[in-house]
Amino acid sequence: MDVLVTGANGTVGTAITDHLDDERYDFTLLDTEDRDGPGETVVADVRDYDAIRPHFDGQDALVHLALIPGTGGPDSRKIGWSEPLADNLEGIHNVYEAAIDADLDSILFASSNHAVGMVEVRNAPAIYHDEGARADHTEPHRPDSRYGLTKSYGEDLGRLAAEAHDVRFYGLRIGAVLDPEYDHPYGYAERGVDRGDWERGSDEYDERVARLKGIWQSRRDLAHMIECCLRDDSVEWDHFYGVSANDRRWLDDLDHAGARLGGNWPVGPLARSDEIGAERVVRECIATAAPMGIVRLSSTT
Repeated sequence: MDVLVTGANGTVGTAITDHLDDERYDFTLLDTEDRDGPGETVVADVRDYDAIRPHFDGQDALVHLALIPGTGGPDSRKIGWSEPLADNLEGIHNVYEAAIDADLDSILFASSNHAVGMVEVRNAPAIYHDEGARADHTEPHRPDSRYGLTKSYGEDLGRLAAEAHDVRFYGLRIGAVLDPEYDHPYGYAERGVDRGDWERGSDEYDERVARLKGIWQSRRDLAHMIECCLRDDSVEWDHFYGVSANDRRWLDDLDHAGARLGGNWPVGPLARSDEIGAERVVRECIATAAPMGIVRLSSTT
């Protein structure tokens, strides 16, 4: 299968290419900077339609990950118009239009939990301790920021593309995928320790652990989710939450994903953040002074 990935150099893009079989998938990796990868690399900007359009020819699927920085991030509540906001919307339009014009079979869009992020904002911190609200697949858009707004917009434009132009659309509301050295449910907290932001065992540390245990998605599970969508041929359009099977998850639609994607959905083998013994691993790292990134947490224990 020929798959074009935009924003391929980022955390999510490398999770896909690190974990999917490059003999089954022929990747075209598009980003604004050159980087070695398992497939053809293309240097182009999604804001430039003429530059990206030729690379859609011959593709079966698009995985759109590219993001133009500058919207203020998920913690900004500003609502004013901005050039980065316009840039991101233009990029979404360009890649969808190119996919339709090149007659691709499917579009996978890296949406975000921030498309419904106000559920978290209005219910924190109780939501981190399984005492607040949950968002399932019926949750309407509740963006918490202009960043979240671009993700909501991308989902709605994807539905229009699917229903009007006969291309399958998958909106993937990704929780939190981290770089390999922090690919575990203590990743946010340990990254802060490494940066000197807080001490291990502090209130700030514990808060980051509690939050990530609700939204973490392992890199392997992210790639498996992508593969399930690439292999599917039954969905016209839908959205799915990108989370591992964390006991504390508040993005809760794994049953819906299984029903929509059938036996392809990896409900069984998903990593469980409350069962992988992260506390033990952290203690062992402290005792041995080993960096967290060296320790690979098993998803089956």
